[in-house]
Amino acid sequence: MSVQPDADLEPPVALVTGATSGIGRAIALKLASDGYYVIVHGRDSQRGKETVQEIESNGGRGRFVPADLTAPEDIARLAANAGAVDVLVNNAGFSWFGPTADLAVPMFDSLFASNVRSAYFLVAAIAPKMAERGAGSIINVASMAGQIGLAGGAAYGATKAAQAALARAWAAEFSPRGVRVNAVAPGPVFTRGAAPDRTERLGSTTLLNRAAQAEEIAEVVAFLASPKAGYITGATIAVDGGRTAI
Repeated sequence: MSVQPDADLEPPVALVTGATSGIGRAIALKLASDGYYVIVHGRDSQRGKETVQEIESNGGRGRFVPADLTAPEDIARLAANAGAVDVLVNNAGFSWFGPTADLAVPMFDSLFASNVRSAYFLVAAIAPKMAERGAGSIINVASMAGQIGLAGGAAYGATKAAQAALARAWAAEFSPRGVRVNAVAPGPVFTRGAAPDRTERLGSTTLLNRAAQAEEIAEVVAFLASPKAGYITGATIAVDGGRTAI
């Protein structure tokens, strides 16, 4: 699904947050293979370097930009460094599962700062410029945890429900000026940071009786970023093997 039909043209730019591992890395690699110049965001410089090297070894182009998205000044610096962004993927964040009474206030605040506040203020910095140009695509990575009740997932699920709500509100705000905003809501996904036994157990609850690979999520994000999804905005696409259908 190439987005660069003319080799003489500058490639469109995609900024992927949390792109040095897991779903974010798969998204960065996929967008690069589709012809985007990918700005790889993360906090680990070594993993960022390795991700860019893999992009380049596959014939793509990109660069790594480190930033702590819980720090407002780093969000502003990342947005300025990125310049004119055509596609923004809000993927950065982390999960926490456990009894409600066990979640301390500092961790609660950190979870919302990383999963919600960072995306909000990055969009605040980037989306108005997209709207001025009359084009752009923003994709939030939500989760099935934001759509169904999971014991121990109250706070994390709330942050992911927020990602879907933000996508709808931003679509209402920016789509009349040409910026499409959507979300994907993955189900269980095999990633390096996820416990394989928990992922397999959750995968067995889906209609497809398995967990996803990160590349399967990346394919849907790439579709939403592309002109082929030109009439889709304000949607949350479930990529969960049918889990939320039952």
